Amino acid sequence: MPRRQGYALLIALVAGTAALAAAIASGTSLIAGGRQAPHGGPTSRTAAHGPAAPANSTGTWVATWTGAPVSAEPGSPRGYPGRTIRNIVHTSVGGDAARITLSNLFGTVPLVVDQATVNTRQVTFQGRLTVSVAAGGQVVSDPVVVPVAPDADLEVSFRTPYASGPVTQHPNSHQTSYLADGDGTWSTTRWRYLTAVDVRDDTSPGAIVVIGDSLTAGSGSTTDTDSRWTDVLSDRLRHAYGIANQGIAGNRLLLDSPLVTGGVRNTGGQSAAHRFTRDVLSVTGAKTVIIALGVNDVQQYPQERDPRRITAGLRALTERAHAQGMRVVGATLTPFQGYPTWTPERNRVRLAVNEEIRSGRIFDAFIDFDRAVRDPYAPNRILPEYGSGDRLHFNDAGYRAMGRAIDLHAVDGTPKSDAF
Repeated sequence: MPRRQGYALLIALVAGTAALAAAIASGTSLIAGGRQAPHGGPTSRTAAHGPAAPANSTGTWVATWTGAPVSAEPGSPRGYPGRTIRNIVHTSVGGDAARITLSNLFGTVPLVVDQATVNTRQVTFQGRLTVSVAAGGQVVSDPVVVPVAPDADLEVSFRTPYASGPVTQHPNSHQTSYLADGDGTWSTTRWRYLTAVDVRDDTSPGAIVVIGDSLTAGSGSTTDTDSRWTDVLSDRLRHAYGIANQGIAGNRLLLDSPLVTGGVRNTGGQSAAHRFTRDVLSVTGAKTVIIALGVNDVQQYPQERDPRRITAGLRALTERAHAQGMRVVGATLTPFQGYPTWTPERNRVRLAVNEEIRSGRIFDAFIDFDRAVRDPYAPNRILPEYGSGDRLHFNDAGYRAMGRAIDLHAVDGTPKSDAF
């Protein structure tokens, strides 16, 4: 068993034992359901125990996981009537209770859920088992007493009994989830409808929200290994903070996607400027935001040719976060020479943006991802041992280098008091 999984198992056992002891002491029956094996074969089901007692609403809540809603899932005009969606997510901080957020952002009719569980513990919505989520809306569940271990996989399942589409999705999750009905279980790498899991943890300083593109989402990393640079950061912080990864493959700072390039549709979601309030400022317990965006504005069509527009966009996000009392950390843009869209002119834009980031005039602090991953003998290229093969995205070693390049003091502090 890998070391981090062994630690997570030990922590989960300790958390479960402590929660059970507390329940016995208070006279409450608490049976903590462990995660079932995801490969259940044709007759696999997510068993649900009776409803857990709702958690006391007092205490400190913090996001342990997020998955930004990206788009309507292609080919899902009626949703998945009669099926159970089993989203597998990986936690950062742990807690003694949980609540979930379901989004119907891209739906055109109400989404009905008549059964929801977190690690088999039944979840309610305003005291009811069934909830209807309006088209374009979202709902947050009642808190439920369930021990959530840090740095561990968590299963959030729910059934959609009626036709209700299109499905709000987050594709390219680099995590295996499942879709089940009476005939079988199918694996998928999409998260559907679920956009956040919060936990109650009175010791956590809060959440670090990361808004980014495919390099934050982990494109090129090994599925089910939690090898994104945000996972590395969570490990280095010893899972004290919630890490809310809001990376979307193809995402841009200034323009919404999808965009069509050479007949190929790039589903990169709403721009960071568009989604910042929802995906950053509204995250539970958010204290710091890391902004890792801009390379797609440089290299995707239509290309942004003026670096001042990109830096102005980054500065605008910083001002919005400062208005909410958040600390803002930015990241330099990584090299991509060898990728099909690279040109010397686009590289000049990237370098100009990086120069302004390093000047200290945009963010409270910055992470120099460019310096961490570039080839010292060819600085406009990724170091070969860090690349995934396409000259833009990284492999596990590359993401590990990015995660290790972060000064932990940079992500824990207060906003600058001076105006830019």
